[in-house]
Amino acid sequence: MARRRTDRGRICVTVLFVVAASGAIPINDLLDRASQQSDRMHSLSTMLTHELGSHFPPIGKVMMPRPGSCHTSSLQTPNDKAQALQISEADLLSLARSLLQAWSDPLMVLSSSVSTLPHPAQSRISNKLQQLQEHSQSLGDGLEMLSGKMGPTAQTISLLPYRGGNDLGQDRISKLVNFNFLLSCLRRDSHKIDSFLKVLRCRAAKMQPEIC
Repeated sequence: MARRRTDRGRICVTVLFVVAASGAIPINDLLDRASQQSDRMHSLSTMLTHELGSHFPPIGKVMMPRPGSCHTSSLQTPNDKAQALQISEADLLSLARSLLQAWSDPLMVLSSSVSTLPHPAQSRISNKLQQLQEHSQSLGDGLEMLSGKMGPTAQTISLLPYRGGNDLGQDRISKLVNFNFLLSCLRRDSHKIDSFLKVLRCRAAKMQPEIC
């Protein structure tokens, strides 16, 4: 039943994006829906990191790579809301699309690796990862349509290839550490995507910067 509801929701969002692309829905409404999708992605990634943290050995925290090792770290992004407000709408959308696309392959790696993850909540983690992939696909479709309305700059995507491979480790600790590290990077990037889209939505609605 949950899968059926998820499928219906994804179809509805996709239909809305298609209708918006035809010009029937204002860009502000499309940004609202994109922001809702990104907010859900960030919530799911946050829940997943908490789920992993509940069964994470102390030595794993010592072994965890630094955030600068995330495969998206080379992309220059604003550090806070004040900086984001100084960037053009098209550039912000380009950054959000670049980050989102960079997670296409890593999400597949996480999803395919969860079956061997030594964690008691394996089933819940797998379900949330599936939802993440679905939200990511729907959001990507919507942002692509938005970029078509915002000009060539918004359509530019910085390539951020994932070179971590499909193998997250052979032993229990390595699998947990690498899985958790990827999720921590995803949580960070999903927060950036969500923040950029919320700034875009705010600016499109012509709200005061201090309210955004």
